Amino acid sequence: MAKRQDTKKLFENLSGAGKSIGVLTSGGDAQGMNAAVRAVVRMGIYVGAKVYFVHEGYQGMVDGGDNIEEASWESVSSMLQVGGTVIGSARCKEFRSHEGRLKAAHHLVQRDITNLCVIGGDGSLTGANLFREEWSGLLEELVQQGLIDEKAAQNNSELHIVGMVGSIDNDFCGTDMTIGTDSALHRIIEVVDAIMTTAQSHQRTFVLEVMGRHCGYLALVSALACGADWVLIPEMPPEDGWEEQMCQKLSESRSRGSRLNIIIVAEGAIDRQGKAITVNNVKDLVVSCLGFDTRVTILGHVQRGGTPSAFDRILASRMGVEAVLALLEASASTPACVVSLCGNQAVRLPLMECVQMTQDVQKAMDEKNFEEAVRLRGRSFENNLNTYKLLSYRKADSELPNSSFNVAVLNVGAPAAGMNAAVRSAVRVGITEGHKMFAVNDGFEGFYKGQIKEIKWGDVGGWTGQGGSILGTKRTLPAKHLDKIAEQIRIHNINALLVIGGFEAFLGVMELSAAREKYNEFCVPMVMVPATVSNNIPGSDLSIGADTALNAITDTCDRIKQSASGTKRRVFIIETMGGYCGYLASVGGLAAGADAVYIYEEPFDIRDLQSNVEHLTEKMKTGIQRGLVLRNENSNENFTTDFIYQLYSEEGKGVFDCRKNVLGHMQQGGAPSPFDRNFGTKIAAKAIQWISRKLKESYKEGKVFANTEDTACLLGMRRRAMVFQPVVQLKDQTDFVHRIPKEQWWLKLRPLMKILAKYKTSYDVSDSGQLEHVTRVRPKKVD
Repeated sequence: MAKRQDTKKLFENLSGAGKSIGVLTSGGDAQGMNAAVRAVVRMGIYVGAKVYFVHEGYQGMVDGGDNIEEASWESVSSMLQVGGTVIGSARCKEFRSHEGRLKAAHHLVQRDITNLCVIGGDGSLTGANLFREEWSGLLEELVQQGLIDEKAAQNNSELHIVGMVGSIDNDFCGTDMTIGTDSALHRIIEVVDAIMTTAQSHQRTFVLEVMGRHCGYLALVSALACGADWVLIPEMPPEDGWEEQMCQKLSESRSRGSRLNIIIVAEGAIDRQGKAITVNNVKDLVVSCLGFDTRVTILGHVQRGGTPSAFDRILASRMGVEAVLALLEASASTPACVVSLCGNQAVRLPLMECVQMTQDVQKAMDEKNFEEAVRLRGRSFENNLNTYKLLSYRKADSELPNSSFNVAVLNVGAPAAGMNAAVRSAVRVGITEGHKMFAVNDGFEGFYKGQIKEIKWGDVGGWTGQGGSILGTKRTLPAKHLDKIAEQIRIHNINALLVIGGFEAFLGVMELSAAREKYNEFCVPMVMVPATVSNNIPGSDLSIGADTALNAITDTCDRIKQSASGTKRRVFIIETMGGYCGYLASVGGLAAGADAVYIYEEPFDIRDLQSNVEHLTEKMKTGIQRGLVLRNENSNENFTTDFIYQLYSEEGKGVFDCRKNVLGHMQQGGAPSPFDRNFGTKIAAKAIQWISRKLKESYKEGKVFANTEDTACLLGMRRRAMVFQPVVQLKDQTDFVHRIPKEQWWLKLRPLMKILAKYKTSYDVSDSGQLEHVTRVRPKKVD
């Protein structure tokens, strides 16, 4: 990795003056492409460059004329929430020929466009790279043919290319998530949730086909997210004799009381011989083997449609801004790059290295080297596959290791969507590891009252898609009830604790570990997994439930904005949850296209409010007729939502009118998003595996004794990795009065939101991606 300079590199020094950027979407469409186009256009204009839409992908570049059109700030307004791609996309045969590329080069040179931002799949990006390699040759030909003069050739001598991957299949190596994948998962999960209710009624088996001709990501993750009974993907064909295994598994789950079965098949699924496995093959098999009432549903293009999820809007907006920075910094010697996310970190990777690796996956599959194919797909894919294998198949009791340890799981704090997925995953992984799992109802309150019972494999069936907390959750802290909790630990012989919850869970684990000196009962491994919509837990960039809440905020803002169409000039003031933590307001504001966001972490005064009102007044003089202002509930005790509403109403008189909305508890409810189901499932599985390791290490002379700092941990996502951190060490990183971490990564997304809302601001790009290389070595496991 390139070593970063410690100096703050501010992008005020990066000017786009005199540069022209062309932006195009190519290949299959994907939700979120518009958000990426909007970010490129606004960031480009912001730094002083001219930005052009290239309509209809490469076809528009080849045809020229009106297909290449200069973009303005207003021309990308309101496209953030639209699915597909507004500037059009086409598969273009002509661009594959030399003649086609010559025409395209001519049309670009006519407008002095030497920077291209291509949003598409690996085919589109490979085409762009070839175009760049041929560029100087193409210019020479154009000069020879008299189509351009020498001066034009000199002025446009270098072509720079940056790619963003827009593809719902998530089939591009080097990126954790491609634009559109999360939204496609939303569509699939909406359908599966709907199908489950009808399957339940009739005791049916459903076989679903999802997209993915060469990549099983959508099938695999949706199977994880809905707890499907069986999944078939191209990278990991089932072992020979899978038919019997599958039927046996289906009938076992029915005999355990399940009323339905879900089987998910990727459209490119194959067996070990490379023969296609279709949904109808699977249906016929189930009917002939088991006689179950079985139906087939093919999801088709539904998966490409609909509005982009909050995740895709933020991903695309971050990448769009990053792409413009990469173009400004590009030189003749830098290779064409793709901007992408790795964990939570923006990175730039050489385009052809990624393409090469993506093609290597296909090659490995063609050569039936499936282990290698999975490895090349990257760590995110591999984790998903391993977690699915852990959770989906219950081994017979005789096959399980007998650990004779008892592990208790509890939810603490306010409910967060995805908690149930985490509990299900913990229970099943625990049973697979040979432990006896105990569920505690109603958090620490239920703990001291003795509401503890063993929980079995079948008890958590169908939990992934349920919102809230099935175990029940309370904000009660353990400190006042230590005697009784210790007594319950003795009675039930609990050897380890998994606490899933928000800030109270963090405080609770701290209190229990501090009480170890007095009580031997608390000398057991304990781990906390963050689950709260507020995302205010130190030691983790993300918490379970925050993504679902963001989607609730974004959906509501979309509706509210739409309610103003037809009304002349209106501004909405919207209050979000989050306590003192401005995560939901800030990131929700980025996803909803807000004009201003007020949060506690960034103090504001009456002058800021005044300038925001003036900014909106100016905006309303253009064609844009509405404004959106978000305010975190505790951002300022005097500048309340009512105050801000009244101020805007008064100052906006004659220009715009105001409405206010308090979103309230709808942000805590609803079925968990695919991201939260998946995150909850993976993080809880990892927590239980850690507990197993710690139990082995701390088991001496017939009992468990763990009292070191590293046996009371919080498992959090930090940038690119999941990390176990002793809670004691997180003390210094926490502001306990306001219940927030002292340093929060998302604050650096705030300037992004301001730039996209046309505010002049200082943007620290020292954190933007440096060019790295695709790693093929195994990443070290972080314990």
